[in-house]
Formats: sequence, structure tokens, C-alpha cells
Amino acid sequence: MTRITRYAWFTLLFNVGVILLGALVRATGSGAGCGRSWPTCQGEVVPELSGATAVEFTHRAASGIALVLVAVLVVWAWRAVPKGEPARTGAAMSLAAIVGEALIGGMIVLAEWVADDVSTARVVAVPLHLVNTLFLLAALTLTAFWLSGGRRLSPKDHPGVWGWAVAGAGAIVLLAATGAITALADTLFPKSGSGAAGSGEAHFLTDLRVVHPILAVVGASIGWWVSGRSEAPRSRAGRALPLLVGLMLLTGVLNVALGVPVWMQLVHLLLADGLWITYVLASAEALQVPVEVAQPV
Repeated sequence: MTRITRYAWFTLLFNVGVILLGALVRATGSGAGCGRSWPTCQGEVVPELSGATAVEFTHRAASGIALVLVAVLVVWAWRAVPKGEPARTGAAMSLAAIVGEALIGGMIVLAEWVADDVSTARVVAVPLHLVNTLFLLAALTLTAFWLSGGRRLSPKDHPGVWGWAVAGAGAIVLLAATGAITALADTLFPKSGSGAAGSGEAHFLTDLRVVHPILAVVGASIGWWVSGRSEAPRSRAGRALPLLVGLMLLTGVLNVALGVPVWMQLVHLLLADGLWITYVLASAEALQVPVEVAQPV
């Protein structure tokens, strides 16, 4: 494995850590820790670190490091990889996605869609932010895949696989978006009714909580059924998908049974990120140009 390949995988893993920090900010209600100030915190480059300010500042600092890591990956890829190679495109997409992450995060802070805010705008912004996050992870995963020797994708050589891959990706994105809404509802309106936002019995978020688990069970059942009927050879990533889906369902049940503790929310999110990365890898491996086409005799 080359140095740039190891760096690409490290950058991907670091961004997963940043995503978990972002979830910690939301779950602990620390989104207002830096006040209505961005990209500075409390109007300072390094504020006094305590409580919510420390949590939010840590997330922002890690996000800044992630941006630098991705920028370095782009420069390195464009210098080390020949023109026309897909790794260049993947790195460029990664940079666009992480810049989008920063801009969306800044908008959320400046609009004060944080802490105890229960506005419809926040309910819309949170899943949209997550969709962009999934795009970032997909771009970084593909970049690392290509730098690891993976071949460019060719949907025309795999028309049937391409259709199922797109449908599966759409289902995962939809499921993740509803999960983000459920997590927001659990933070703002805990079932104990002791949250700072009040009991929330009349808020539409409390009714939306049930959508995510229903979709999760339906989606997992369809995924297992399709996987069981497929006769195509599967890569290691493809074989791991059913197990990850099962772990997601298990941790989802435990999350609810335990009263949605912060640590379990983070475990569930970590598995969700792992599932998405694994799905992107499995799809890329199945859709890459056949060896005989990539390397004609």
C-alpha cells in the first residue's frame, strides 16, 4: 500500500470521527456553545473551554483539520495520479463535499438552528446536512478505493447491478435522513419529558420518530431477501453488508430500550457510517470495469 493510499484511508477514518463529534454536539445540546459566531467561537479563535463551548469548539477544530486533510489529499492526488484517472475526480468531489459541510454547518450556527431550537427549518436542515455528509464519505471512500488499485466504474458493463446499486444507495440515504430526524426528536423531546424543549407532545417531530424504525425493518428485510436471491459472486465488502445490517437493527433496538443514551447513539451512528462506506465499496467493486476491458490483450 502506497503512502497516498494509506493517507486516503486515514482521511476517511478521521472524517468518520468528526461526524461522531458532530453527533455528540447535537446529542448533548452543545450546538450553541460558540454562540452565534462562525468560524470563530464566542468571537475568539480559541475561547475559554468549558461545558458546551468545549464540546462545540472541539468539533469545529476537528472539522478544520478534516478540511485541511482533504485539501492535501486533492493536491497529492493531482500530483501523484496521472491525468484522467478516477482518483483525481474522487478527491475533487471530496473537497467540494467538505466545503459544503463547512458552509452548511456555518449556516446552521448563524441561523441559530441549534440547542433547543424546534423550528421547521432545523428539521429540514439536519437531514440535508446528513445527506451531504454521506456524499463526503462516498467520495472519500471511492478515492481510497481507486488509489488502492480499484478500476474506474462502468455502469454500462453492469446494467443490472447499476440499477440495484442506485436503488440501494437511495434507500440508505432515505433511511439515514429519517434517522437524523429521529435523533433530533430524541434530543429535543426525550420520552421522559424532561428535555429543555419541553415534553413536545404536540410537536410533529414526536410523531415522526416512528418512521425510522419502520423503514429500517422494511429496508433490512428487502436487503436480506435480495442478497439471498443473488447468485453473483460477492466481495468481502458485499459479504459484510448483511452482518452490518443486523448489527444496525440490534443497536437500534438497544438504543430505544436503554432510553437513547448518548454513547449508544454514537455506536449506532458509527455502525451506520460503516454500513454506508461498506456499501459504497461493495458497489464500486461490483461496478468497476472488467479486467479484460481495463487491460486488453
